[in-house]
Amino acid sequence: MSATRRQILSRTGASVAGIAFTGALSELFAGSAAAAGSAAAASRRGGYGPLVPDPDGLLDLPAGFRYKVLSRQGDPLRSGEGLVPSNHDGMGAFAGRRGRVHLVRNHENRVTGKIAVPTVPGLTYDPAGKGGCTVLELDGRGDVLGERVAIAGTAVNCAGGPTPWNTWLTCEETEDRAGTNGYTKDHGFIFEVDGADPHRTGAVPLTAMGRFQHEAIAVDPASGIVYETEDAFERPFGLFYRFLPEKPLGGTGSLRAGGALEAMRVPGVPDLSVVQETGTRFEGVEWVPVPDPLATGTPIRHQDFGPRGITHAQKLEGCYWGGRAVYFVSSFARAKDGSAATHFGQVWKYEPHRRRLTLVVVFGPSTDVRLPGESPDNICLAPTGGLMVCEDGDGAQHVFGVSRKGEVYAVARGAQNIGTPDAPEWGEFAGVTFSPDGSTMYVNCYTPGTTFAVTGPWC
Repeated sequence: MSATRRQILSRTGASVAGIAFTGALSELFAGSAAAAGSAAAASRRGGYGPLVPDPDGLLDLPAGFRYKVLSRQGDPLRSGEGLVPSNHDGMGAFAGRRGRVHLVRNHENRVTGKIAVPTVPGLTYDPAGKGGCTVLELDGRGDVLGERVAIAGTAVNCAGGPTPWNTWLTCEETEDRAGTNGYTKDHGFIFEVDGADPHRTGAVPLTAMGRFQHEAIAVDPASGIVYETEDAFERPFGLFYRFLPEKPLGGTGSLRAGGALEAMRVPGVPDLSVVQETGTRFEGVEWVPVPDPLATGTPIRHQDFGPRGITHAQKLEGCYWGGRAVYFVSSFARAKDGSAATHFGQVWKYEPHRRRLTLVVVFGPSTDVRLPGESPDNICLAPTGGLMVCEDGDGAQHVFGVSRKGEVYAVARGAQNIGTPDAPEWGEFAGVTFSPDGSTMYVNCYTPGTTFAVTGPWC
């Protein structure tokens, strides 16, 4: 295959951003430090400068930044429970005692996963499942104090999200039942993980929150309502859900009390991909009870939601809360896959108090740089005022920063093969998140599983 301009520039160490953004970028920073007045970050132009090739061949960063490898798949877990599992994905960072950080990390292992999450008594749901979470405990200097299993025996743990009471909700991106692929229990659930003490949460599926191909969640800190995205691979595509808990904001374990699951209906819009113009608003968004949250006979997205149907979208992925709204990402849509229209990524904003849905950002291709099929994936808000976007596509993989004015700049680039000759040519980034004090960005390379801590002049 001939070299693309992106590949040529990446080899020279030039900084390239192949993602274009249109829309109200300022919307994305609601409730973040930028909205509170991080003037230096908000006014930053051109990012942090060009990326400097890493002499060790792992991670290229701007001058003044440095990384530390916290963990790599195949290394021994410090707990002695086994090896660091493969397929590092979603991640959350939580404040611990005495300045420590608990970094909870998903492992998106299917039955074909290279290194399973080790089974541990009291923390294993289905011994046949290879997925789960591990947790790293870091001291105030960012050094690893411990690394252990937080939950095991789950499957395809993709993303998730934090709760207001500082636990992590890890999401299974599968609908496999017991008896499929050797599993002994049904999968497709959300599980709660306490990074400080995993045995407090154990391995209990939150069944009332639905059984489907979960991607990510966000919790409304005022009402306790949990919003959920579904990354379905085939038509009909996924839905956007909300879960109304019986015991909202009740702390660790409260979600086990149950609640009601509903799916979003935008009247007159069966497929969000048809909306192409930023700023488009839909008033009077409806929420329809899910007929069978456990999908005992039919996957939820196939279920009968009445004569007016329900609203679908391809590749619903990232989800987070900001200000008084929940934001969620449609990573891409392709007409050739069955979507009603094609786009390269959308960010939607839903305001519960107004029942209003707004398309705030559209991602678009830059034809001389971008390869077909590339798309934004995980996103997070940086405490210093930027939006961080993990790229998931072909060619060199980046973490991009986006300013309030829509300026795009490269923050990190994974080196080819990321130091492992038998790995894929380029490993996608995932799980980008920041330490509670905002001084460190944590990010994973999915394959070969590697967790980085990046420090530098973020302000």
